[in-house]
Parts: sequence; C-alpha cells; structure tokens
Amino acid sequence: MRIAGAALNQIPFDWAHNLRTIGIAIEQAKAAGVELLCLPELCLSGYNCEDLFLSDWLPATALAQLQKIRPLTQGICVVVGLPVRLHHRTYNTAAVLRDGQILGFAAKQFLANDGVHYETRFFVPWVAGETTTVEHEGETWPLGDLIFEHQSVRFGFEICEDAWRPDDVRPACRLMGKVDMIVNPSASHFAMSKTDLRYKLVLNGSRKFNCTYLYANLLGNEAGRIIYDGEILVARNGHLLKRNQLLSFKEVDMEWVDVDFATPLEPIELVHLPEPDEYRELNQAMSLGLFDYLRKARSRGFVLSLSGGADSCFCAVGVAEMVRLGVAELGEEEFKWRSGAFEAAKTEVVQAGAGGAAHQQATDVDNPAEAENQKPITTNQQLVNHLLTCAYQGTVNSSDDTLNSAKELADSIGARFFDWTIDEEVSGYVGKIEHALGRELTWQTDDLALQNIQARVRAPGIWLLANVQNCLLITTSNRSEASVGYCTMDGDTAGSISPIAGVDKDFVKKWLRWAQTELGYEALRHVNALQPTAELRPLADKQTDERDLMPYPLLNRIERLAFYDRLPPAAVLSQLVAEQPSYELEQLRTYVRRFYTLWSRNQWKRERYAPSFHLDDYNVDPRSWLRFPILSGGFSEELAAL
Repeated sequence: MRIAGAALNQIPFDWAHNLRTIGIAIEQAKAAGVELLCLPELCLSGYNCEDLFLSDWLPATALAQLQKIRPLTQGICVVVGLPVRLHHRTYNTAAVLRDGQILGFAAKQFLANDGVHYETRFFVPWVAGETTTVEHEGETWPLGDLIFEHQSVRFGFEICEDAWRPDDVRPACRLMGKVDMIVNPSASHFAMSKTDLRYKLVLNGSRKFNCTYLYANLLGNEAGRIIYDGEILVARNGHLLKRNQLLSFKEVDMEWVDVDFATPLEPIELVHLPEPDEYRELNQAMSLGLFDYLRKARSRGFVLSLSGGADSCFCAVGVAEMVRLGVAELGEEEFKWRSGAFEAAKTEVVQAGAGGAAHQQATDVDNPAEAENQKPITTNQQLVNHLLTCAYQGTVNSSDDTLNSAKELADSIGARFFDWTIDEEVSGYVGKIEHALGRELTWQTDDLALQNIQARVRAPGIWLLANVQNCLLITTSNRSEASVGYCTMDGDTAGSISPIAGVDKDFVKKWLRWAQTELGYEALRHVNALQPTAELRPLADKQTDERDLMPYPLLNRIERLAFYDRLPPAAVLSQLVAEQPSYELEQLRTYVRRFYTLWSRNQWKRERYAPSFHLDDYNVDPRSWLRFPILSGGFSEELAAL
C-alpha cells in the first residue's frame, strides 16, 4: 500500500487557510497514487488555539469544517486532527475519513504537560479501551480507543505524546499483534537535536512492536513562539523507509512510500545518525520562524536597532538567511508572494545575465545618500533591502568599532542603514531630572540610571521608524541577559519579536563565528573580534558584559543547573566546584549568589519580553517554558546558607 505523511503549515482557527492546505495535501497524495495519508495533530483547528479549546464553539466549528473535507476523500483514506468536545470535555482526536465518509475518531490517551506544553489545561486524556460516539447533524460515529482497517491493513493510533511514554504503557504496547501499522499525527515542537530523539523513537517503536510506523509533524511557526520542523518518518521493523528534509518553507510537504505489508521484514537494530549540526538547525528554524511571523502578522518587513554587537548582528544575519534559504527553496517570485511584504510596483528586479545579479538598488530605496556609488547587487540583497531597515544609534560612549561593525554588516547583506546620535535626547532627559531634583547626576551616584536612559532613549526613534514603515521591530536580547535582567525595560527590550531570546550568549558568539566561516558573512569579523559590551558607560571605563556579570559559559551553566535540572543553590555550587577546578570557591560562591539574586529580582522583566522563539531544549519565557513568581523570598535563606 502506498502510504504518506504530509507536514502542514497551519494557523490557529484560520479555517479557510487550514482547509486549503489540507486540500492541497489530499490533492497531491491522490496525484501520487497514495492510498492512506496522515495529516498532523489538530491540523484542522491549529494546535495552538490555547483556551479556545475550552469553548463549546471552537470544537463544534472544527467538526462542522470537517464535513467540508469529506468530498475530497473519494478514493483515499485520510487522517485529520481536530478537537472534539463531549459533555463539557475537549478531546484531542484524529478523524479517519474514506470515500466521503467519516469512519471514526481516535482519541489521544496521554497529554503533554511539561516544558512548552500545557495540554492538560485544554484537553482530557482518553481512557485506554473505552469508546463512545459523537454526533453531528443526525450522523453518529465511534470515538475513542479504536482500530481501523483499510485495504486489509489494520492500523491504530499514537498521537504525539502517546509515543513518548514508556514502552509498557504507551498505546503501541496494546496494539502489538492487533495492527499492521501505527499512525502518529503529531505537533512536536522544534528544539536543537530533537529530531535525533524522534528518529530513534519511531525506528525503535517499529522494531519493538513489529509494525510499520507512519509519523507526520506540523510545520513552521504556527502561532508565534513554537516552531515545528515538519518531520515525516516511515519505518518498518526497524528499517527506515522514508525521512524528509526538515523545516521547509513550503506550506505543504507531502512524502510517500510503498510498503509491502504481505512480506515480513526481519527486525534490525537502530542505525545511528551522525551528530546533529545545531548551528545549521538553529539557522533553518530561526529563518522559517521569522518568515512565518512576518507573513502571518501581515507586516511589511523588519526594523532593527543595529548596535554592531553580537546579538543585533545575529538578528540581522537571521533576516538575511531567511531570504537566502526561502528563495533557494521557493524561488524569488513565490518567496515575495508568500511573504506578503511586496507590492507589484516595488518588486521589479532587473536581471543581469546568467549571474542573476541586478543593475540597480531595490526600487523602494529613495534615500539619495544610499543611491550614491551604486554597485550591482544580488537579488537576495535587493530583497533584504526591502525587508530590513537598520539604524545605529550612537552616543558619546559608543565606539568606532561597533559603528564599523554595524555599517559593514548592513551593507554586505543589502539592508537599509541609518546612523544617528541620541546625545541630545539623553542630555535633555538628564537635564530635566537634574533640574527637578536640584542636583547633578553623576556616574558615581547614578550609574544604572545613566546607563538605562541611553538604552531607553533609543526606543522611541526606532519604534517610530518601524511604525512609519509598518514593520516589526526586532528585539535583540538573548537568554543569558533575560536570566539576570541585563537589559533596560522599554529600551533594548522594546520590540515586536525577540528571535534569539531562547538561546544563550555563549551560543550566540559561537554561532556568529560559524556564520562567518561556514555561511560566508565576512563582515562578521568585526563583531567576532569584540568583547560583548553594552557601551553605556564612558569609554574609559572599558565596560564589558562579563565584567558586569560573570563569564557567560559559567552563567549558562548555573542557569541550566538551577532551572533545567532544578537544583537548589547549594547543589549548584557543589556541582560547579566539581566541574570548575580553575575557579576559587569564593569566586564561584559569589557568582552563584549574584545569579540567583539577579534572577529573582528580574522576573517582571521576563514577563514583559517580546514573544520569543523556542529553539533550545529549554527557555526562560514564563509564557512558554518556565514560570516563576514576580515577588518571592529571592532564595535569601538558601543563599545565606552557602
């Protein structure tokens, strides 16, 4: 039987969009001669409908929308994920349709309730072995723990989290010997290196339970924070039959394979994959995440306060990579059309021979200074020019190093670049407060206030630029800064989207070196030669982040031990003493105290961060992975005990 999975890029309760992609997947499957097609978990409603799953109307609407899919299933069996609400309880189900009929609904038995998932808030787990019925406009269908049959092939379900439970309790253990195939529609979030775990899960499951295993995941940035990699896996008795390329820019990625269910296969041991390339994985995920955020927010592009430091340079390259990877997969015209950010009058590209370069700057550049000394630029640079505007907002405390870093990077990727100073605005605010208080503000008495006002004054101008252009303002904070509040609220935290808030500063620095050497962004040589610095104190002070805080690798290790491993301060210190023999005990004790003190003091900042992407195996966003009280005892007794 020819079986297939289709990864879909969906939008929460955008019924027209979701039905369209489902229809495209079914049409592609039919054209390829597919006989059974698995679509992702909750693909009809969208997975991230949040508290709307608790309403009566959303599941009812999803069931009504399912009726529109029925005519599309003539000659094919299709699995469609949707919520079903019975007796004031919502269930996560997979509907099986064939030849215009609904055969029934399989219900999810185990719910994901850790990390970024809060499924038990929305759904009720189905009890193994039980069934009931669901009714719509006079028709009745079975719902529950069901086995289906198509062309003499019997199949049952594991829905995402079901498969991640121990082998002796997951649904597959009860299906063993009763079915030929297990179908798994999923909404499994992206995290670096996670695909390796999923690969092992599917292959080991197919071998252990002596079956064919069909797995299909959601694709793209569905609702803002979580990115799905669109993985499709088909395995049989430990043999990998199909695996697709992940993180596609396509709305529909359909992959099929022929399975000879009549011929037994001897189980084989799992073949290990090479180590995942986390730099490349993150690059692809962030690029797709930005692309989907741009088009689903119906924005015209991005604006970035480009300081020339590591974080803002990372974000600038992220937009350039979004263009490069998107155009490479979709082609220029489809990329522009899908982005929604280009008008016909502004998208003409004058091609220059076989090289594909253009003779002119992008047509929406009207700054005379930018028009001088024009050089032929690539199509991708023209697209970046349209989609990304950068501004360097200097003060007397800014250095030529960061200005050169910002300007050369912006020029190299094709972004529009502005350079202005904010000293006049800073002096105005400082003067007002000095007059009000009747005293001078000095670095000796008002250090943090004088630092913060510079970062805060940068926000209004860059917001104005973003608003005028109807663009999303990118916030550049990373996870390490979020942990200890090393940021200015309503200053460098201002923005619409914070793409790198899920990764730590040490990774950011390493990724930039990789991007310079592996992706060819030679302009990153400037930032890669600099120590990370906020440049908010006088230049003579030689301010650096790590002098203000602690070495970033150590900060990241404390953070992970404290909130991923969930250890108390004393255990964190003991672990560091064992791992870091080059540090004195008293120095480590100081760093642990500093981390926990700053963490506890700054939860209110984390509550107000712009939406961020989940990219690593954890993050510190209280709306996604890690909740913490705004007001607390601040670990005072635990730190005193150190």
